[in-house]
Amino acid sequence: MASLQDQLLKAGLADEKKAKAIRSEKKKQRKQQPKGTVQVSEAEVRARQAREEKAERDRQLNLERQREAQKKAIQAQIRQLVETNRLDRSRGETSYQFVHDKKIKKIFVDDKMVDQLSRGRLAIVSVNDQYEIVAEAVARKIQERDEKAVVVLHDRQQDDVGEDDPYAGYEIPDDLMW
Repeated sequence: MASLQDQLLKAGLADEKKAKAIRSEKKKQRKQQPKGTVQVSEAEVRARQAREEKAERDRQLNLERQREAQKKAIQAQIRQLVETNRLDRSRGETSYQFVHDKKIKKIFVDDKMVDQLSRGRLAIVSVNDQYEIVAEAVARKIQERDEKAVVVLHDRQQDDVGEDDPYAGYEIPDDLMW
């Protein structure tokens, strides 16, 4: 099998002078290279760069997928916490108003829940565009996973002794002077 150069010469598509010039140019290039180095063509360099860029894009896409999967897992954990720990507010007659996303929202709860919400013993959580009431401990767990899910959680006062307060039945007079 003759080389491509020989085939072109026989067909008359190339002349002997051009073939000789090309051979001498290749010979010069080989002599100018130091011994032991491999000549790398421009196409190989571009192919390597394209592979590296593709690998980087794939890596970024994989990271994004992992973040999305992690976000979905956190949302599932929050939903599960709320479903298992939400309080029944079906007997609620008193409206409790709060601010969420710069809008005033209203839910109906009973009087005991209003008191506990204001004291920080209960919290309002937003899940699937619905508002549910959960205990403070559950709200703290939810807040660790996603702070935006907890809509209302008041800070507990240190002097709040709660339902065990022995003086809860006594009113403090307005005109009391110390």
